[in-house]
Amino acid sequence: MKPIRVGIFGAGRGADLAYDQKAAGANVVALCDFSEKRREDGAKRLIKDKIVDENDFAVYDDFDKFIEHDMDAVVLANYFHEHAPYAIKCLERGIHVFSECLSNGTMAEGIELVRAFEKSNAVYFLAENYPQMCFNREIKRICEGGTLGKILYAEGEYNHPVSPADYWFIKIYQYFPEHWRHYLGATYYLTHSLGPIMAATGATPKRVTALPIYCPYDEDIANASHQADNSAIITTLNDDDSVFRFTGWGRFGAHGNSYRVCGTKGQIENVRGTEKVMLRYNDWNIPEGREEINFYEPSWNDKDEAIIKESGHGGGDYITARMFHDCIRENRQPEHPFDIYAATTMSSVAILGFRSMLEKGVPYDIPDFRNADDCAKYENDRLSPFYGADGTKPTLPCCSNNDYTPTEEQMKRYFETLNK
Repeated sequence: MKPIRVGIFGAGRGADLAYDQKAAGANVVALCDFSEKRREDGAKRLIKDKIVDENDFAVYDDFDKFIEHDMDAVVLANYFHEHAPYAIKCLERGIHVFSECLSNGTMAEGIELVRAFEKSNAVYFLAENYPQMCFNREIKRICEGGTLGKILYAEGEYNHPVSPADYWFIKIYQYFPEHWRHYLGATYYLTHSLGPIMAATGATPKRVTALPIYCPYDEDIANASHQADNSAIITTLNDDDSVFRFTGWGRFGAHGNSYRVCGTKGQIENVRGTEKVMLRYNDWNIPEGREEINFYEPSWNDKDEAIIKESGHGGGDYITARMFHDCIRENRQPEHPFDIYAATTMSSVAILGFRSMLEKGVPYDIPDFRNADDCAKYENDRLSPFYGADGTKPTLPCCSNNDYTPTEEQMKRYFETLNK
């Protein structure tokens, strides 16, 4: 079978993902970005490292021209909350979509995305990579083995504090005042915490509530963020009557990711700060071949282990690329939670969870995107804490304290940092 021809939209993160697309067997044939500098830097890097064939590679600054290029699939690695309109254009042309994290930034976009998908023959794949970390694969394997009994509860925590002195992070990831990271509501960046427990348990959230952890930034740091919620603690009631508790992008405590799944007979979790898992059973429910307490480092047991260990996000970047290509070659949609309906459900948890947080924990029901009546309720709902791609201003506050803004001193230091 001929290699899948892939285009990359977003030359920053997208250039990183191009390496994994290549490793999975694709030919990367086009790159698009609206920024001239990112376009040039990304193209030079991919050519230098022989990720692309310079004679079969084009660079674009216009997305509509980009998707006219001869290609089978597009990697969407543009701004976090702006994937849906571009995914829709791809689906309408029969181009397969690999969408990095949040599938839609508003509820209306989620409805439009699903409707475009249902008219298309293309694959839609949510490129959430954290379920593919070795310990999360092991948690899923144990859950599927049934020895934990009925799954009742799961936790997911994505904790990624950034040093106030990390000027590189500001210049690379927060490089203009209206950047989405400066307006990122605390529930929105949740797929790294929610995705792994959805993958492990198979459960789908049906109702969400959330509360903020408000913590303003110190006066003497470079800061242009208009939200000061350190994190959000989110809970969902799921379609199997289980409950999840998880974070958005947490910035409390120390850096790390942790996950825990509890059933009627036992529990499994990854051990913070290690690559190991702790699998425990009640002493009256110990399965044959196990101990009451099992503390071990799981194995990959994967034919591509060497490639995986060279890939980003604990190997997840390569594995998701491989899964995407398998779906295309086998002419099928991905499994839960990487499919379109799980993707838009996760986005709804982010969006409606944010509204719950602003309202001090008022619960919101998550729509079923297969249900026309549910979709109709939200088809005109474009409320958002972010600036739009066309420069339109946010229609929601982005912080639980609606009056919070960065100080003049923080903004002064922010602009000084950008100019260093």
